[in-house]
Amino acid sequence: MADSRITALFLDVGGVLLTNGWDRRARAAAAERFDLDVDEMDERHHLTFDTYEEGKLTLDQYLERVVFHTERSFSPQAFREFMFAQSEADEEMLQLVRGLKERHALRLVAVSNEGRELTEHRIRMFELDRLFDCFVASCFVHFRKPDADMYRLALDVAQVPAEHALYIDDRLMFVQVARSLGLHALHHTDLEGTRSALAAYDLTL
Repeated sequence: MADSRITALFLDVGGVLLTNGWDRRARAAAAERFDLDVDEMDERHHLTFDTYEEGKLTLDQYLERVVFHTERSFSPQAFREFMFAQSEADEEMLQLVRGLKERHALRLVAVSNEGRELTEHRIRMFELDRLFDCFVASCFVHFRKPDADMYRLALDVAQVPAEHALYIDDRLMFVQVARSLGLHALHHTDLEGTRSALAAYDLTL
């Protein structure tokens, strides 16, 4: 019988271990805090955010296009600080993943779509560099999920075959892409559902 043990976890960050870095909820909160037109900001965001996530714009350049294309009564630094403050940890998920890594000697690879400044802030703030062995982030590799090369690169970096890797994401499409490439994959919706699904792979604490 072929060995089908999971030796590596590939994890999305926002929506699994932390809140999303800069999602619709956070933008709505920013629009209220800074008295911005949320529809205009969202339209500008969608036109340029992919470029930022791919590491082809700095955060300041993104904000210049989306918020500071006209004179404002607040500074870019104040807005950046508000953006960063929206990130919160899911402590129970972090505890689960830390425990699984230690008990099962798993390699952990972050596979995420996020801009550089947000990624680096979240790594520092939540000490993700102590949890993950490496980061395949869109801002570092210059392409984004659902590009299949994100998953292929994670496999190359982790040096594991697809059948030994388990990918976890809160976005179903990204889970489906991972499965199409031969990875095991779980759609994360809540802690207990993911804990139960992991147990089917003998990944328990």
